[in-house]
Amino acid sequence: MKYEMVMPKMGESITEGTILKWLKKEGDTIEKDEIILEISTDKVDSEIPTPVPGILLKFLAAENETVEVGKPIAIIETEAVDSQPAIASEPAEETVKSAEPGKPAASKVVTQPKREAQSGRFYSPVVMKIAAEEQIPMSELDTISGSGRNGRVTKKDVLAYLESRKSEAPSASAQPANIPAQAGKVEVLPMDNMRKSIAAHMIASKQTSAHVNLYTEVDMHNVTQLRDKNKAAFRQREGFGLTYTAFIIEAVVKALKEFPLLNASLDGDRILIKKEYHIGVAVAVEKGLVVPNIFNAEEKNLTGLARSVNDLATRARNRKLLPDEMANGTFSISNFGVYGTTIGFPIINQPQVAILGVGAIKKRPVVINDAIAIRPIMYLALTIDHRLIDGAMGSQFLERIRELLEGYDPNMNI
Repeated sequence: MKYEMVMPKMGESITEGTILKWLKKEGDTIEKDEIILEISTDKVDSEIPTPVPGILLKFLAAENETVEVGKPIAIIETEAVDSQPAIASEPAEETVKSAEPGKPAASKVVTQPKREAQSGRFYSPVVMKIAAEEQIPMSELDTISGSGRNGRVTKKDVLAYLESRKSEAPSASAQPANIPAQAGKVEVLPMDNMRKSIAAHMIASKQTSAHVNLYTEVDMHNVTQLRDKNKAAFRQREGFGLTYTAFIIEAVVKALKEFPLLNASLDGDRILIKKEYHIGVAVAVEKGLVVPNIFNAEEKNLTGLARSVNDLATRARNRKLLPDEMANGTFSISNFGVYGTTIGFPIINQPQVAILGVGAIKKRPVVINDAIAIRPIMYLALTIDHRLIDGAMGSQFLERIRELLEGYDPNMNI
């Protein structure tokens, strides 16, 4: 029996995925739930298991090809009974055939029809949505080169075209873009999907929000004493180390409750104040950065937050995150201090209105009660969207986080 493996639905907001790498070859025997390919979406890269055991007969999508959710990507010869429908010899009435000839259609798989231009090209619903939002006429859409199968225009193609269109009018003083390089003096590397997604997201954020930066220094003496007192017992009990991040998240959530506009987003001229606290924690991975969320962080104590941070970081580095874990965050934290950086100003994670940057904790001489003392000092940097958050409110919020961190009882038990 032949089964079509389709592009899986990776999350509510995901409409397509790009095949990064097939980990098996045509003709290979595969087990159920064995990882057979890597897929990239605009939120995260993921490893995908096979839904059934059998023989991998044929790839229907190539590496670097972008495929809509629900579209076939491989044919598997199997004898297993599975919820996924077999390929029917005659398509059922509700089956929608692929626009590409020669591909078998899976029974009872309903896909949204593509729109056809006068040129005969077909466009997916997500491409048409972007074109409508950006007021790209069909005549202009037809000029965009497609990187998909048979030249299909993908979401990434449209976004890249929009970015190139914005930069087509360089200033008179701009340097020439194409400067000849001596042979062997320049290494050319293609940007991977994650890097492209990060670049597009960051550029869009700077073009959307009026970024303003604030920073303060925090005396981490009490937190350091508290952590040192509990870290051995904590590791023995939990199986991982107690980091400073959990303390920072707890302080942030308490401060957000006092300054609710920092936990909001803008929708045109409407302010959407979120009543839940979904805290994004930036995690460096092999090829870039992901920002998974701790959902309902207000419901967790210090230990619960530490567990969530460890879980997200571990799964991020093992490529086990789900795309929905990167969506619907309300406030983000970027801890570049783990690499020794003292201070930096991160870019707002849209559609949020603020992000906190955490610097390294370093011992410095400070004045306390007119005496010089050596204390572990940490810089916190807050980037705010000045469309909604004024400098006064941003400063008060940042100082409240400082007060909460400096106010921990070093003698409490965790």
